[in-house]
Amino acid sequence: MDARAAAHVLAEIATLRLLRGEDEVEAAAFDGASKQLGAQPTRPLADVIAGSTFPEAVRDVLQDLLREGDSSLLDDLREETPEGLQEMLRVPGLGPTTIHRVHAGLGVETLQELEDVVRDGRLAALPRFGPRLVGRVRNGIAQLRATGAPVLLPHADAEAARLLHEIASHDGVSRVMVSGTVRRRIETVSELALVVECTMQPIAVAAALTHLRGVQRVVGGGTRVISLHFADATTATLHCVHPTQFTIALHRTTGNGEHVRDVMQRLTERRFRVVDDEVRDSTGAVVPLADEAALYALAGLPYIAPELREASGEIAAADSRALPALLEASDIRGVLHCHSLYSDGGFGIGDLAAAAMARGWSYLGISDHSRSALNAHGMSAEAVRQQHEEIDDVNASLAGRFRVLKGVEADILPCGTVDFGAPLLDRFDYVIASVHTRFGMNSTQMTDRVLKAMDDPHVTIIGHPTGRLLLTREPYPIDLATILERAAHVGVAVELNADPHRLDLDWRWCRAARDAGVQVELGPDAHSIAGLDHVALGVSMARKGWLGASDVLNTRSADEVLAYARRRRDAALTTA
Repeated sequence: MDARAAAHVLAEIATLRLLRGEDEVEAAAFDGASKQLGAQPTRPLADVIAGSTFPEAVRDVLQDLLREGDSSLLDDLREETPEGLQEMLRVPGLGPTTIHRVHAGLGVETLQELEDVVRDGRLAALPRFGPRLVGRVRNGIAQLRATGAPVLLPHADAEAARLLHEIASHDGVSRVMVSGTVRRRIETVSELALVVECTMQPIAVAAALTHLRGVQRVVGGGTRVISLHFADATTATLHCVHPTQFTIALHRTTGNGEHVRDVMQRLTERRFRVVDDEVRDSTGAVVPLADEAALYALAGLPYIAPELREASGEIAAADSRALPALLEASDIRGVLHCHSLYSDGGFGIGDLAAAAMARGWSYLGISDHSRSALNAHGMSAEAVRQQHEEIDDVNASLAGRFRVLKGVEADILPCGTVDFGAPLLDRFDYVIASVHTRFGMNSTQMTDRVLKAMDDPHVTIIGHPTGRLLLTREPYPIDLATILERAAHVGVAVELNADPHRLDLDWRWCRAARDAGVQVELGPDAHSIAGLDHVALGVSMARKGWLGASDVLNTRSADEVLAYARRRRDAALTTA
């Protein structure tokens, strides 16, 4: 077992303890250990245990996982915790501590009972349950009823990886792949989908898989397509197939539906038929398909990456051989959005530089918050001076091997002015300008605010352009078309913020940015060393937005990035 899988076990233990009202300090110990393991996900668990100091209760669980691959404590907690309370964890915005308070105060044990106490006013009568919290619970229940409880893509990735590992070890399984929205890299996921290739009868394999660890409910038992509902609120649909069915099943379940129908139509036009997830020619013989590339070739098309399969012109582009060469992780040469101890980051500049070097990058931009970001410990002018001296020292020690750039994430104030002002902004190599306050402006006000900031020649990049927090906060109203038009005109990049909670610029607008000639900066918005790995998720979103290496600012060298930033300032000085 690796550290990632163990981290999920510890996190679930912490959640169930809080759900049951047990000692918060012990729950926090499990939660903290989970985060510690999650920061080093691919390390063998034995190595992590040997090199770390954990509380005794946590260490006992980790030793269990190492010996048995399972945790008796977690099994006991699942069995002893009312199933209805665990189901309530699926309500967006409702955490284990709040659920325990409702359970302790009102005896609520099911989702229906929770809905009842919201409706009849009993929830609002509980201490500390004000109108906003009650409204959040009401809206969360409605969202769950309508769509299921979506999770962020990295959470879905982790759950899918756990299932892949468990399913692949079962008798009768030759391979298994993730499909559905996870494979298409949709930013929030309501349900996992996996395709299981079987060497035995698929129905028999499906029946065996209903006994996977943590399964609470099975839909579709007795068939080769089953939906498994787990105690942690994960839902996974498994499509168990014969080897000859695997490629079509993978393509069909990856979606989206319209894309799949269009490909199937092209096969029909070429006198092929798809019957029970197999392609047959005009004689009825099964056409073997080694992979999806062979399927697309049969349809007269080059391979189309899963990220592009959204029925948004990708088939026409493929037909005319005009698909873009999509961004690869290896194209990224450095990152520009990273926070250190000088604001709300958790690591020093030297440690961050070493971590960036270890990831194969040639530069790292430190962009701590400006002084108006009080809740993020924004820097004073004196802190800027100290930071730049430290960056100079780090660069001297790494000369010829790596470079740290002097950036800042400066607040766009409500009036559109960029925090710090000209004299101090002059000291930075580049400036990310971001909105962090006053989200309640209307579209005209917010658009004007950002446009004014873009007129400041110090501004290199507009950070997280819509301010959204996935599953938590809607984007603020802003006219993105106008923002992109101005960005192209003045030479300002827009950010694709790769923090899993943001993924902002939305991938649906990345293509518009590319078409407008706007450079996209792919920033991890890292507040820790582990946060640097947000880049991989950002690459997925960039690919989904049809971006190639030439469309992304930080595929350039450090010197080229600095030249990009200087060009605006130099032009402003020339015309001043």
